[in-house]
Amino acid sequence: MVTGTPAREWAVRALRAAPVPVALVVLVALAGVVLGRVYADPLLTRLMVGAAVGSVAVSVAARRLASWLVAPLSVAALAGWTLLSLRLAASHAALPGGLGEVAADAARNAIPRLLTAMIPVQPTPDTVLVPVVAAWLAGLTAAEVALRAGRVLAGYLPPALLYAGALYVVGPNAEPAVGPTVLFAAVAAVGLAAPGRRPDPAADADPVAGLTPAVRAAVRLRLAAASAAGLALVVALAALLAPVVAGQVDARPVDPRRYVEPPQVESLDENPLIRISGWALNPDQRLLDVRTVVGPAEGGPPRIRLAVLSDYDGVTWRVGATYRNAGRILPAVEPAPGATTEAVRQEITVGDLTGRLLPAVPTPREVGGARVAYDPASGTLIRPEGLVPGLRYEVSSVRERPDVNLVSTANVPAGDAVARVLRVPDGAPEQLRRLAAQLAEANGAPYARADAIATFLAEHYRLTADAPSGHAYPNLTFFLFGPRNGGGQRGTSEQFAAAFAVLGRLAGLPTRVVVGFAPNADGPVRAADAYAWPEVLFDGVGWVSFDPLPRPDSAPRPVEEDFRPQPEEPPPSEVPAPTEQPSASPPAAASGPDRARGGPGTPVLVGGGVGGLLLVVGAVLAALAATRRRLSRSRLDRGAPGERVAGAWRELTDALRLAGHPAGSDLAAAEVAERARGVLAEARAATGASPAGDRASDDRASGDGASGGDVGELAGLVNQVAFAPGSTTGQQADRAATLVTAYGEALRDARPRWRRLWWRVHPGPLRWRR
Repeated sequence: MVTGTPAREWAVRALRAAPVPVALVVLVALAGVVLGRVYADPLLTRLMVGAAVGSVAVSVAARRLASWLVAPLSVAALAGWTLLSLRLAASHAALPGGLGEVAADAARNAIPRLLTAMIPVQPTPDTVLVPVVAAWLAGLTAAEVALRAGRVLAGYLPPALLYAGALYVVGPNAEPAVGPTVLFAAVAAVGLAAPGRRPDPAADADPVAGLTPAVRAAVRLRLAAASAAGLALVVALAALLAPVVAGQVDARPVDPRRYVEPPQVESLDENPLIRISGWALNPDQRLLDVRTVVGPAEGGPPRIRLAVLSDYDGVTWRVGATYRNAGRILPAVEPAPGATTEAVRQEITVGDLTGRLLPAVPTPREVGGARVAYDPASGTLIRPEGLVPGLRYEVSSVRERPDVNLVSTANVPAGDAVARVLRVPDGAPEQLRRLAAQLAEANGAPYARADAIATFLAEHYRLTADAPSGHAYPNLTFFLFGPRNGGGQRGTSEQFAAAFAVLGRLAGLPTRVVVGFAPNADGPVRAADAYAWPEVLFDGVGWVSFDPLPRPDSAPRPVEEDFRPQPEEPPPSEVPAPTEQPSASPPAAASGPDRARGGPGTPVLVGGGVGGLLLVVGAVLAALAATRRRLSRSRLDRGAPGERVAGAWRELTDALRLAGHPAGSDLAAAEVAERARGVLAEARAATGASPAGDRASDDRASGDGASGGDVGELAGLVNQVAFAPGSTTGQQADRAATLVTAYGEALRDARPRWRRLWWRVHPGPLRWRR
């Protein structure tokens, strides 16, 4: 019995001391429960519970040590638990890399990624680091204050702040935490009510027992007054704050995520449509390698999607996405009613593809091997750190195939929910509106309208790899209605998809443009596989893709056959006049001496032939000169400002070609301008002329600023048209015409006289390929 007394006393002391540490563990763990409501699985809650138990346990175990030793011991234990938590989170998310790399990346990006992560948040190293460390520090501080210093109420402050922080981070993204909050208050009350130490008789004695009766009465009066004042203050605060607190019960909390900017992308990722032309000129560039792990049961390999572009401002198409950091599991998207779904799982290795956009088969559901950010509205993925050669990741997607029987009769949605994909920016050219109206007139059903637009584009335009990039209103107008022999009516899939989407919106169809790669089950994906296609949204069906590209080896029909309706009857001036039928036999020709006397002599025949030949040659030369003038006027005076600047540039390159110094296609605009200056200087030196010797041309050149020294200004205008479509003004186009006219005249006047004449009628500019 004697030996059992110390053990019994130790057990009693342990039971008496247990309520406060247990209460602290529960309070810190409840913060993990509240925060875990916005996480995809309970891993974070378990890690925060472990941090709560570990931090309090270290303080309890080291309570007999000096206070300055407790913090280093607890921090060392915190480092171990943090590294274990990061390893568990990285393994859970299937992230590659060593523990040091994972920990360094989490330390750099923990807070922004936590506040920009997609709900539900995936427990990854960067989304669990801050909560785990905060839980451990709160438990350490609370245990030291409550257990070592004996200030239990003050020790509740760190867990309360942690709990409030968890509520703030969750914000409106979960249901109100009524149950955990009530439990938090109840546990705190139990911890305060439970005795923490053995009663001390000396402490329970009356503090005024040894005083005189008068002093004792005064002290007791002061104590009663202080207690009454404290009680009154508590009641007043409760009366003042209770309505405010009650009024916030049903209020929507603030979302802290609104103050943090989500991951952003560069211009090439915001508008990957402009990369189509560059890829078309380098068809053998190896962008990706694809290996299909699980393929669709039927229908062949699916297309790989790079980005979805829904916003158009009349100049450029943009993704316009809001990316949120996501884990391995992406939010599920319900398929359209009646659509069949197939699982597709591919392993993709990045080659020469650059940027941040991450290719995947739509619609991605799970990504392994790479940290991603995701836009659920468009289904577009990015890797915030950017793509690097050799990056390998695995994507599991759900491929949807709409019911074709529903598409032909389906309607299209309208209203604010789809205003983004129905918006037609101001400034749409009248020709585009007339073409869209003409295609919609004979096709009432939405699917029929969309199919009519796709058929019109496929039958009347040519798909080429060397067409310049651009899908602003002027670019699309030139693509649809420009002269075929002047570069119009041909383009890459960029112009076909953009033209379909714009015409579709003008016809009342919600459209968007998708950039991706041709179906490929296994093997390399090259630049030649990259293309764009349009999609239309139908009620009850979802997004349906259309193919406006022409069929291989098909010759396009002239646009005028279908766009400009022919009159039913020709006008009277065009009615052909009746022709006389030749007689059965011509009259007999004269013969013998009579023919000799009546016919012209040899000199007359020779003179007439020479004169006729000169007339024919003169007529041809005059026609060539007139045609050349018309060509120059059409280039410099007609069309949009951007087209006129481009026409001025063609006049400059034609002038160099006429001078025998053609500009190579590999030269930049500034290099062509430099060559133009040299050609003019060389021509003047060869003919013995100088800028001051040819007074007429020099006056024009110096007055217009194009004596060969300022052709660089024209190069600058051309670069502006190429890189900022739609920004060129009419004054700039007039300036380009003035510059190239003055330069052409100066270069022509510096040549010998007979070459000046030939310059004006040379047929080359009429047939040279643009």
